[in-house]
This record gives sequence, C-alpha cells and structure tokens, in this order.
Amino acid sequence: MSIDKAEYSFSTCWNIKRHQTGSEMIEEIKSLGFRRVELNYNVTAELMKTIEPMIARGDIGVSSVHHVFPHLPGKEFDTDSLMLGYPDKAMRARAVELLIQTVEHAVRYGAEGVVVHPGEVPFPYNIDEELKRIYHAEGRDSAAYQKLWNEMLEVRTKESGTYLRLMQESLEQVFEQLAARNIHMGIGIETRSRCYQMPTLQEAGYLIKQLAGAPLYLWYDIGHGMMMDRMGLYDNVKEANALKDKILGVHIHETVGLSDHWCPYIHSGDENYFDNFIAIIAAAPIKVYELKDKCTPEDIHLSHERITGKILVK
Repeated sequence: MSIDKAEYSFSTCWNIKRHQTGSEMIEEIKSLGFRRVELNYNVTAELMKTIEPMIARGDIGVSSVHHVFPHLPGKEFDTDSLMLGYPDKAMRARAVELLIQTVEHAVRYGAEGVVVHPGEVPFPYNIDEELKRIYHAEGRDSAAYQKLWNEMLEVRTKESGTYLRLMQESLEQVFEQLAARNIHMGIGIETRSRCYQMPTLQEAGYLIKQLAGAPLYLWYDIGHGMMMDRMGLYDNVKEANALKDKILGVHIHETVGLSDHWCPYIHSGDENYFDNFIAIIAAAPIKVYELKDKCTPEDIHLSHERITGKILVK
C-alpha cells in the first residue's frame, strides 16, 4: 500500500536501471506515494518522450532537475568532472551552455530548482578510491590512511582556490545569461561524495556569499556530508546546520560506513544520529529522497514514517 508523501520528492536514480520506458519508471515511483520526482542526470531524451506528456497532464510534478540534463554521454561533462571549473575557456563556455540548457528544461517542467556538481580539484588518479580502500582495510587512524589523507589535503588546499574562482566566474556568466532571458531559477551546488570534489560546505558558503543577489544556494546531500565527515574533510553536522537558511534542497539518504544512498534509520540501525538533520529537512524548500535500488518499498515507507514522525515531534 502506498503512503502519500505530500511535498516530498523522489529521485529517478532509484529505478532508472530497471526501465526502458520513462512512463513506467515514473509510474513505479508514483506507486510509492510520491507526487513529484527529481529527474536525475541519467534520464535521457528518449525516456523523456513518455515522461513529458505525464508532466503536461499533471500526472507527476517535477521538483528538481539534476545537471547535466538530459543525459550527456562521455566523461568531459559527466557528474565527476571539472565541469564549471575547467581552466580551458572553451570547455568552461561549453559547461556554462550545458547548465543553461538544464535550467531551461527545469523551467519547462515547472521545477523549483536545479542540482549541480560544480567541479573538483583534479588528481592524476582516483585518490578518494584509494583512501576509502585503506579506510576499510586499516581504519581512518592508521598510518597509511593519515599519510595519504594529508597528501591529498595538501594538494586540495593549495589548488582549491583556483578552481573555486573558475567556478565563480562560470556561475556569474550563467546567472547573467539567465537574467538577460528573464529566467529566475534556483541553482543548488551539491555537497559531494569524493574528498577531492567541490564544494565542501565552507566552499559552498563562500560561493553563495560571493554571488549574493543571485539565486545560488547549497544543495545539501546528507549522505555525502556524512561520508566526508567520516573521512575527515569537515564537521558535517555543525557546518550544515550553520548553512540551513542557504539550502535550496536536500538529498535525503544515509551513509552506512562509507556506503551511501541507504534509507535513513533503517539500514544503519541507528535511531539517533540522523536526528541531526531533521531540522534541515523540515526547513528545506525541496526535499528529495535519493536512494539506491537496493532500498525496497517497505524500507522507503518505514524510513519516511520515521523522518516525518520526528519532524512532527520537533
């Protein structure tokens, strides 16, 4: 039995791999009780052929669209790329163009916001993957982890200012072009799941301050924040709550160890830690569950009941 999820939304990342037809994907999400969806970055133009009529009829609402949209094959502008921080001007111009394209789709679908992965500090290899391997094998306090972590942090700290500036320039261009077209759409820069990716919560706050007056916000991915806290990048609970009034939307999921996109309270078995984010969820204008396909409908219903029950108590 589905439970009406009211103002909550649900990301298509949960079931996109199970469907060849967009309408079937949306119908499965509707069966969970959701009236709105977030169209994630793997949604193709082909899938939208059967989703767009549903949106037009009012069968489903769109809370948010995840950049790059629709899906763009290739690695140059995927979700784990330099994106808005490319030093090459032509690449950065293309990134600006793609973000405007995503915003235009969001406007067309009546969405309230766009989710963006703005970029990263580049490394010659996936140092985050190696750090997580050591974390699981030897622990965060091990000599091997601390040595590699400090090496990563030294490079990240030294280089992040350059990429932050490039991202700022790109975002300024985006908002200038959107304003010229009389388009006003909230853009949320998302907290990420790899330690070399941007922004941290502090970096997000800096960009929002630098672009004061523009509709730039934090898109707070709760599970990613938990992961980065455990790895040692920032104080997730303290810094996220300090930015509560700058948040456009939240991705609701929980990290178990360093594995993300699980149902809060259910898969961790921890009845208390996720309480740290209840006030953020309650205050967020856009609330989106972003769960992995291993989460069952029963898990999702139970997790939602726990979250909404705790919000009522608060």
